[in-house]
Amino acid sequence: MASALSSIRVLDMGTIITAPYAGRILAEFGAEVIKIEQPKGDPFRYFRTDVNPSFAAYNKGKKSVTLDLTQERDKARLHGLLKEADVLLDNFRPGVLTKLGFDPAALAERYPRLIHCSISGFGADGPYSRRPAYDAVAQGMSGISSLSVDPQNPRLSGPVVADTITGMYAVMGILAALEERHRTGRGARVEVNMLEACMAYISGEFAMAAHAGKDPGIYSRVAGSQSFAFRCADGKLLAIHMSSQEKFWLALLRALDRNDLATDPRFATRADRVAGYELLQEVLGAEFARHTRARISAALEKEDVPFGALNSLSEVFDDPQVRHLGSIERDTRSGEEIVTVRRPVLLNGKRDEYSGTVPELGADNAMLERLDVSGA
Repeated sequence: MASALSSIRVLDMGTIITAPYAGRILAEFGAEVIKIEQPKGDPFRYFRTDVNPSFAAYNKGKKSVTLDLTQERDKARLHGLLKEADVLLDNFRPGVLTKLGFDPAALAERYPRLIHCSISGFGADGPYSRRPAYDAVAQGMSGISSLSVDPQNPRLSGPVVADTITGMYAVMGILAALEERHRTGRGARVEVNMLEACMAYISGEFAMAAHAGKDPGIYSRVAGSQSFAFRCADGKLLAIHMSSQEKFWLALLRALDRNDLATDPRFATRADRVAGYELLQEVLGAEFARHTRARISAALEKEDVPFGALNSLSEVFDDPQVRHLGSIERDTRSGEEIVTVRRPVLLNGKRDEYSGTVPELGADNAMLERLDVSGA
């Protein structure tokens, strides 16, 4: 059976993460994705190291061609590719494509079935539209970082968030435009910016802040959801999330053999436990510190408490459930091991094999010689 997007050709002009990640998702569903790079390559190819593993994560399974869009010959070649493309994907700052001679309005007129998705930092216009934007910038301006950064000791931490979220929203827009084209025969202009994508990602927090009339603190959400992290006697970490159901609180107390806390006036109601979150963290932390993670995990599972090991990335590789699901793909066809996370979406109970290696720069330039560049 053909992959869901096997009839779709995507031109990925993106660099770094946002657009390349969107391109990778489309490739995982079977689209032919042609990565268009400047002659010296996507700068992310060699970021920090001679071979960047993160570049592999966002570009595996694509083809690569190089074009110098300051040259008329390569501009004609891009038009040749556009004649056969379904989707054009870029993350240039607003106005850059126009300066290169590929004005979005002109592209829409010339290629009426083309879906052109542009990713920007802040949108096509407005006071910030020409600013450069990267992950930390978008996380900060959208409010995401305010939910994790201590204002008294401000330090950023954690993984890429804004880039990948924006790439996912871009894919949603592209798929919606493809469905619309299926009905109408017309392409579309899809625009996604990092600022709004990050805001949409925490729409629940915005709703709660508006309702409460004040900004949440860095522990507001975890206090409300009764989520905790603990260190066990063997030094291993564990997380629990008791949500709003009283049964999880009582089940936790049974697992810890601390049923007396059910009548402790400091924690008698859920509202008490939310208000006393930091004290409860201390009290429960002392209990978890008495047990190894394996021992307390068995007790929590028996009582049906929502819990999980707080794994390091290397521990995730060896997690029994991750191994069972086959979530990690290891590819040695390029001469070195490339480790990537497989597509988490199953269609009809199956996950397509994501074939292809990480493309060498310009590995597919031969296709450029076969293009129809008449009229370019």
